Amino acid sequence: MSVLIYTPYSGEKFSKPVLELASYAFSLAVQLEETVIALVTGNPDDSDLNRLGELGVSKILLAPSTGGSVFDARTNTALLALAAGLCNASTIIFADNSWSRALAPRLAVRLRAGYITNVSGLPLATEPFTVNRSVFNGKASGIVQVNTAIRVLVLARNSWQLALNPMPFTVEPLALTGALPEPDFVVEKYVEQAGSIRLQDAEVVVSGGRGMKNGENWKVLEDLAVALGAALACSRPVADEGWRPHQEHVGQTGKVISPNLYIACGISGAIQHIGGISSSRVIVAINKDADAPIFQFANYGIVGDLFQILPELTTAVRKLKSE
Repeated sequence: MSVLIYTPYSGEKFSKPVLELASYAFSLAVQLEETVIALVTGNPDDSDLNRLGELGVSKILLAPSTGGSVFDARTNTALLALAAGLCNASTIIFADNSWSRALAPRLAVRLRAGYITNVSGLPLATEPFTVNRSVFNGKASGIVQVNTAIRVLVLARNSWQLALNPMPFTVEPLALTGALPEPDFVVEKYVEQAGSIRLQDAEVVVSGGRGMKNGENWKVLEDLAVALGAALACSRPVADEGWRPHQEHVGQTGKVISPNLYIACGISGAIQHIGGISSSRVIVAINKDADAPIFQFANYGIVGDLFQILPELTTAVRKLKSE
């Protein structure tokens, strides 16, 4: 038996959630007395594969190229089902990202497996398989029991710390035993975002809302982001107004992120926005309205004029880094 993890390769490196997934899978496999196998899509180099080995993966299966159908859910679900059967997987685990939302439910139905999202820790028991899952945007947790022979799990963001567990590992291609289903569509061209830090991978994110008043005022945020080495983000109203591009919109209807530090500037804290940033390790809110809902979710809050606070904060960060 084995623990199978799905580790898509973004083109530059494995994402932070995928690496956390590998580390979590190792601890789970120790508890189940099984081994960790990773199904890798894309074209990682040896150093990236070594990173998986450092985190406890014993075998790496390289998925065959699916050409233009790389994003097709049916094709990738078939690949995962094939890998699960070949590996005799008891548990298949995904990181919480767009891949898991597209593939994990389909795979669970195909394998007639129990399906749990937002898993926040190791099992409380293995017979029957029982785990905690985060609910209500992290405000509570629920205990879920799975009675099926196979489990499909989605690991909650920022719920597991990376830990080195170096393992000797093997790399081999995933052997197809039949034809994959024809894709519903073909992606003819795919262009990676360039020139800035990808929101999904960022350790620090600086974000602005309607309190910024207009798009021309964004320089104070940009200066702080540069000082911190952070990615820029915004709330939905800002993107809808055209002040910032929609690719920077975070929230339930935008990108769901999990940085170590999220700084919300002039953001009131609508529940849709909180749903996209609630798994951040530390949330700092800066808002002149002391009653803004964002302060209920923030670890630290500053009540005041952000146009006075942000330049002072940027100066302090630059001074600290120069020491």
